[in-house]
Amino acid sequence: MSRPQRPQRPRPQRPRPSFPKRAVVTGGMPYGNKSLHFGHIGGVFVHADVLTRFLKDRIGADNVIFVSGTDCFGSPIVVKHREMVESGAFEGSLEALVQHYHDLQKATLADYQVAPTLFAASALGAAGKRHKEISRWFFDTLLKNGHLELMSTEQFYDPERETFLNGRQVRGRCPIQGCTAEHAYADECSLGHQYLAKDLIDPTSTLTGQRPELRSVSNWYIKLPELRTELQGWLDGLAADRSSRKYTLATLREFFGEPDLHVVKRHIESLEVLRPSLPPHTEVDSPGSSMTLRFASLAERARACEQLAEAGLQFRNGKTLVPFRLSTTEPWGVPVPDTEQSEALSFWVWPESLWAPISFTAAVLESRGESADAWKQWWCSKDAHVYQIIGEDNVYFYGPAQMALFLGTQGATCDADVPDGQLQVTDLVVNRHLLFLGRKASSSSAQKPPMARELLEHYTADQLRAHFISLGLADKNGSFRPRPFDPDAPEKQGDPVLKEGKVLTGLLNRLARSCFYGCQDHTEGRVPNLRPASAVLASAERSLLDYERLMADKRFPQAFGVAERYIRQANKTWSAGSKAGMADPSAWPQALADSFHTLRVAASLMHPIAPGGCEKIRQQLNLDERLWSWDHIFEPLTFFMEDPDHHGLRTLAPREDFFAPHPSQFRS
Repeated sequence: MSRPQRPQRPRPQRPRPSFPKRAVVTGGMPYGNKSLHFGHIGGVFVHADVLTRFLKDRIGADNVIFVSGTDCFGSPIVVKHREMVESGAFEGSLEALVQHYHDLQKATLADYQVAPTLFAASALGAAGKRHKEISRWFFDTLLKNGHLELMSTEQFYDPERETFLNGRQVRGRCPIQGCTAEHAYADECSLGHQYLAKDLIDPTSTLTGQRPELRSVSNWYIKLPELRTELQGWLDGLAADRSSRKYTLATLREFFGEPDLHVVKRHIESLEVLRPSLPPHTEVDSPGSSMTLRFASLAERARACEQLAEAGLQFRNGKTLVPFRLSTTEPWGVPVPDTEQSEALSFWVWPESLWAPISFTAAVLESRGESADAWKQWWCSKDAHVYQIIGEDNVYFYGPAQMALFLGTQGATCDADVPDGQLQVTDLVVNRHLLFLGRKASSSSAQKPPMARELLEHYTADQLRAHFISLGLADKNGSFRPRPFDPDAPEKQGDPVLKEGKVLTGLLNRLARSCFYGCQDHTEGRVPNLRPASAVLASAERSLLDYERLMADKRFPQAFGVAERYIRQANKTWSAGSKAGMADPSAWPQALADSFHTLRVAASLMHPIAPGGCEKIRQQLNLDERLWSWDHIFEPLTFFMEDPDHHGLRTLAPREDFFAPHPSQFRS
């Protein structure tokens, strides 16, 4: 529908953030062995969706792709399938199991109004096929460029079951100094620390409960330590970015330590006897119960580990860059191309899940009829930007491990100042832990954390989205305390989850109802074609510019705060205008023009956060989705009307709500 061209108001002179021409948003990949729990939704997916919706409004919906999907491979799925089949709870194949959970995950996202461009599955459909092709491209490119090596390492083997054990089929304690991980597996812990299988403390087979043996296997690794200089350059670049989160930088720096060993100080006498035979090293001052020995290389530290272990001395490895494993002997996975050196290997689930968003982006573009290489315009172009919303436990994988994979595709040599046309540096948006009732969520705790769909029996999606986005996970752990799931909640205490939701069900809902009913009562259901007052326009511009800057910096709680304060001011504007109108009916047109401008701006600010109710407002205004475009964000509402003097709003029925509370919240 064509619209008459009207001169636009001059844009504010205040400096504004820049945005890419194209953007990809990724939202992690939940394992295909479970439904989504509240942490998936509140810790990652809501944040990813809010950012996606804002970017679509800001740079255009066609210029934003939001991808995620079910992580179909890996030992957790194999273990879950085996347990369910043995118990009689499931009879189908591995593919059938991941399809089942993929469907459940996709439905839950829809219930929360989380709307990826594609929520794929790494083993299924066209996206799964494309994922195999992208996986081969990464392997062939990294091998050709000399960044891969085939290393023989020891893998756990259960002699009772006569089988090698995959990563999650071995449990123990993490050998990394100071690690507080709740779980440690064959060669990585739940906090992302990497170590050799032989260093795992007190390993146990989950199949039999017995201590497994170690047997030699060969796998592909990327030579991550050889890229230390380039990775340090990448880290320096992140540190120079004003929007990088402090916790992210602090965590990443930990992985750039030297090849240290921390030896318990009670073994000092035994260590002094052994030190002359150790590889060359220096002693580093270290407070606490351990002394630190620093070696020149990983190989020399590894030899020292063997000597200390043989002597029975207790020690732990310090964090440093180590070769990152690409392959596994587990057959359930994306196949690694056979070479003269190896065959019948699969990609380990972590590296292939890092490039899965590229595979899914390619699948999206191919479904639109674009070329097989079109994904490079979104991942390899200086005009594009990739935002990755992740939890803090995954910083190592999406940080140095992923960046090493990306750098290695450039060639035999690579540059942290990535050239145009090569895989670009991604924007890591790292959230801290989302706790449940003040503690880290655990399915084994007495008060089990709720699954995501359970919460919707007590709250609306808009209420939960507003609460999750306001918890401040960029800076600190956030505690989720839903009253219906808190047995210790004080009887007279309100529900903390509803605090932000009341901005919607109370303030914004009241503003919208007042505007529409006022228009129906006083201007025949039409928004007066009058310029809003200068003070109203100026207040809106200030809030919009504050909000834009905060969203550009991914400071979501602060952006919500700007929207809340604006909505409160908008209600005051309505109160003053309606009071003037009741005193003098001729004041109603200007009062409504002012208030509808505030409503339009308030809805634009809340649209990424609470899309359900905001879309109802747009529909009630009888306008199309161009209402949300930031290309015209400073314009009055009548700018979007074909014929402002005759544009009719939809009639609002009595007691109609835009942001209704959940039915369970009404008092009987």
